[in-house]
Amino acid sequence: MIRTTLKALPLAAALMLAAAPAAFAQNLLIRGGTIHTGAEAQPTAEVVVVRDGRIAYVGAAAGAPSAEGLEAVDLKGATLFPGFTDGHAHLDGIGWREMTLNLEGSASVVEAMQRLTAWAQAHPEGVIVGRGWIETHWPEKRFLTADDLDAAAPGRVVLLSRADGHAVAASSAALAAAGVDATTQAPSGGDILKDAEGRPTGLLVDAAEQLVSKLMPQADAAATRAAYRAGFDVYARYGWTGVHFMSAPWKDVPLLETMAAEGEAPLRVYNSVTPDGARALMAQGPRSVADGRVITRAVKFYADGALGSRGAALFEPYSDQPGTTGLMQTSGAEMVPLYEEALRTGIQLATHAIGDRGNHEVAAWYEQVMREVPRAEWKLADPRWRIEHAQIIRPTDYHYFSDLPIIASMQPSHAIGDLHFAADRLGDARLDGAYAWHTLVDRSVIVVGGSDAPVERGDPLIEFYAAVARRDLNGFQGPDWRPNEAVDRATALKMFTLWPAYASFREAELGTIEVGKRGDFTAFDIDLMTVPAAAIPKGRAVLTVVDGRIIHRAD
Repeated sequence: MIRTTLKALPLAAALMLAAAPAAFAQNLLIRGGTIHTGAEAQPTAEVVVVRDGRIAYVGAAAGAPSAEGLEAVDLKGATLFPGFTDGHAHLDGIGWREMTLNLEGSASVVEAMQRLTAWAQAHPEGVIVGRGWIETHWPEKRFLTADDLDAAAPGRVVLLSRADGHAVAASSAALAAAGVDATTQAPSGGDILKDAEGRPTGLLVDAAEQLVSKLMPQADAAATRAAYRAGFDVYARYGWTGVHFMSAPWKDVPLLETMAAEGEAPLRVYNSVTPDGARALMAQGPRSVADGRVITRAVKFYADGALGSRGAALFEPYSDQPGTTGLMQTSGAEMVPLYEEALRTGIQLATHAIGDRGNHEVAAWYEQVMREVPRAEWKLADPRWRIEHAQIIRPTDYHYFSDLPIIASMQPSHAIGDLHFAADRLGDARLDGAYAWHTLVDRSVIVVGGSDAPVERGDPLIEFYAAVARRDLNGFQGPDWRPNEAVDRATALKMFTLWPAYASFREAELGTIEVGKRGDFTAFDIDLMTVPAAAIPKGRAVLTVVDGRIIHRAD
């Protein structure tokens, strides 16, 4: 079943399942349900035919070609869409989430620490690594501390990342091993939270996370490959046909390419690599293997931190902590030369910016580079640079997105999670520019939908629901949450199909169901275009097809 995850199985069996190849024919005839093509000229169809991985027919059943030589796929009332692509996710983290301590959904400090205790008892040796906690729903309304971790796993080196990945709670043993104490100064772009006596509480924010990074277990090649297999399996079961892999480790690109060449990459992967690979990628240019199954042509940079850990860079102080305006991770002096080189070499930029200052700075740097580098020196006339998250924007800065233009790569589920604390962090006035999907679309901005998994669950149905409902999974919205920023369903469909194709320079072959395009499809047991919004997250993916090859079919 689609909701079954690998963690429900013994690890060895789960990894064998994740590694199993999908041996299905590439010639398909799909019928038996509503088919939404995403193409304005022919929005629906009764039959789709795929030959050699390409769409050969879209239309009425009466005009369909012979089924000879085709594998017939009966949708049994399910609804078929163009393949859904996660426009912003961390494929390695998705896999590792299945293999380490997962604190998602923990309802309190107490429950999170109970999970830690159980994990420590089951794994009595080594460093404990986990992720997924978020305090905004907890009754304690506070971050985890070293004291919490020490009580749950005495004497152990424990590193538990907040859900957003922008803060880590470290145990006393971890702080001691890393040499972090009351005298330690936070690095630029980071923060070490300290108590009233000046002692580290155990929470390290943004760049300060690097102080304990050396304690992280170093995964060998086999474990890393297993993590990617697990990530692929989970995402195929959710219905994703592709993923824009943000912060793809440069060292892992050859591994992903090898996996694609050997048939172990069932999804399309569009890599935006870590900054350590920027110079090398710019020198060699975009790379692609296995008929475009893995493409690497972008670099992911960070401008600021995250809103939940108060690392997002704001122009004015946080409303609930007036002593801080967040953390810029870099500067124009550092970034502009790299951006200029990217423009001249045809490498796409994807820069993380969440706060209004972070978004302004990145947009202004983009504008400066595009203005100062002569167009004759641009490798691409349309570089399609992106801002990842584009979460809080001053309305006076919208023009950058429409004028340059800039692709806004946004994650709808962030809005339905953040609605419970964003108003406290920002105050009411700044919500006018927060999670402003509708406003940006109205300005003809390409808004790419993603999930940011493992920060969020990574379920396309949750993301689609968040985009059209702008309510949390319990139906709550709140009086100040700008309901006008929800989008209609046709727009939401583009956010996860056609617009990610555009953002990866592949709109000519992906994103809609049209003759000549690649045979990528996602089928759900509900019709996203017609069911009540509240029913959307309750659906499931029943069929996932990439290049005409079935990579997931529900029982």
